[in-house]
Amino acid sequence: MGIKGLTALINDIAPKAIDQSDIKTLFGRKVAIDASMSIYQFLIAVRQQDGQQLMNEAGETTSHLMGLFYRTIRMVENGIKPAYVFDGKPPQMKAGVLAKRLERRTEAKEEGEEAKETGTVEELDKLSRRTVKVTKEHNEECRKLLTLMGIPWVVAPSEAEAQCAELCRGGLVYGAGSEDMDTLTFGSPVLLRHLTFSEARKLPIHTVNLEKVLTGLELTMDQFIEFCILCGCDYVDPLRGIAAKTALKLIKEFDTLENVINHLKDKESSKASSSSAKSIPDDWPWEEAKELFKKPDVLKADEVKLEWKKPDLDGLIEFLVKQKGFEEERIKKGVMKLESGFNKKQQSRLDGFFVKDNQNNAEDNSKKSNKNKKTSGKDSNNKKRKA
Repeated sequence: MGIKGLTALINDIAPKAIDQSDIKTLFGRKVAIDASMSIYQFLIAVRQQDGQQLMNEAGETTSHLMGLFYRTIRMVENGIKPAYVFDGKPPQMKAGVLAKRLERRTEAKEEGEEAKETGTVEELDKLSRRTVKVTKEHNEECRKLLTLMGIPWVVAPSEAEAQCAELCRGGLVYGAGSEDMDTLTFGSPVLLRHLTFSEARKLPIHTVNLEKVLTGLELTMDQFIEFCILCGCDYVDPLRGIAAKTALKLIKEFDTLENVINHLKDKESSKASSSSAKSIPDDWPWEEAKELFKKPDVLKADEVKLEWKKPDLDGLIEFLVKQKGFEEERIKKGVMKLESGFNKKQQSRLDGFFVKDNQNNAEDNSKKSNKNKKTSGKDSNNKKRKA
């Protein structure tokens, strides 16, 4: 679900926080991609003309592999170094939203069985997409494919978006590629949307800058997290009658979510009839949700090593062609594009010459500092620049 209404609110109130550009502008960037979100998109979008998922002769679904292979190649061809992050164990607080998703899939499956008798092709296609779920097997096959392609991947302890945000904050990557706006709530300095979309859709990449979001909304990071919770997220349901604009107004007026809740409760007790639509459940665990956003279960950036390697052509032929039924010639051409993309001379970006993506290069700064000490003979009591 992400953060309900956040995209529209940013477009309306802080439009400068979102930059639309061509994928080519990300040349030379390293990007952490929410793998689970991407695989779900591939299972939804990569289909045959009749709307059914791609399958091999054995009846195995291959939409996720087709999507991952070619969308990854597209990024590499454009000078991007992708690293994929897979979901780990979901936090207990997400159990409610996961149960609702299961319920919706079950309903769609039942409706699909009924529609086989009387429904149109369009109705069947729509219901089929609603039943999609990323399975353990899908994830394992995608990780195997990425390894053979020479693309690094990480399994997060918990939420992939939170891990992407950590890699971005730690300077290992420039941005986090995801469609979930709660990637910002987890603190990613840069969110990249539409990165794994089909080229045929011709959608520009949306680069969302967290600092500009906070400036435009006139919120601190702490207030932004509480505002997102008030809007409704994967951990708590939104309060009835409070949409994004109202949530923003309340946070700015009362400063903290705790104050907002006290205000709403006071209002409800004094004017029950007018405040009933905004009643707060007794078990609305906003404080626990805030803790998950502020201190998510992640691997620290300095514990993660991202390494891009030469593709394994023989391994890809064995896996995709012999096991999964892909056309050999197309896979060979894809590998050639992949190798060509990796072999491109990585030109330095003017905006990143002295900067390691979202961090100053501490090592370079240290060397410069030591050099200055030797040449000038001055004391070393200058403050260190933050990494």
